[in-house]
Amino acid sequence: MTSIYDESGKNLPVTVIEAGPCIVSQIRTKEIDGYDAVQLAFGEKKEKHTTSAMKGHFSKAGTGPKAMVAEFTRFEKKKSLGEAVTVEVFMEGEFVDVVGISKGKGFQGVVKRHGFGGVGQATHGQHNRLRAPGSIGASSYPSRVFKGMRMAGRMGGDRVKLINLQIVKIIPEKNLILVKGAVPGPKNGFLKIERWN
Repeated sequence: MTSIYDESGKNLPVTVIEAGPCIVSQIRTKEIDGYDAVQLAFGEKKEKHTTSAMKGHFSKAGTGPKAMVAEFTRFEKKKSLGEAVTVEVFMEGEFVDVVGISKGKGFQGVVKRHGFGGVGQATHGQHNRLRAPGSIGASSYPSRVFKGMRMAGRMGGDRVKLINLQIVKIIPEKNLILVKGAVPGPKNGFLKIERWN
């Protein structure tokens, strides 16, 4: 993340996203696939790390292996196979949705994972259980722990969708988009940017 100043002199927090050029790797139609969509591929990938099926898939579009593939159902203009899509499909000031995989944080306890207060600061006569979850279920009935109980476990690595993020600035010569606010995932992670219309 970084920050820029707008016309009024206000300092805005922004995230810089490289959004292109994306190659049209497949065009789905209602007659063949049952729905209309455009599949875009982005990022370079070594051939030795690509399966034979994906090599053949990308060769139909006349391009080398790509690192990320995503489908978009709403495209205003008709696209042809192998055509490049750049940041010029976006406009400054419009709002978009950004989808990504959140940072993985490993195995965490209930205080960090779910925001529990812990057993500390309470008069339970315990001296070493400040971040413990406490009771998790009833006794003789129902004699089990309900599904979905908030407990310790692996945190992060989930699909996260942030909506209503505003595009503050577009730098077309470098295929960069500056989006107001933060986006999910680590640096150099892959994102899917969805337009509303």
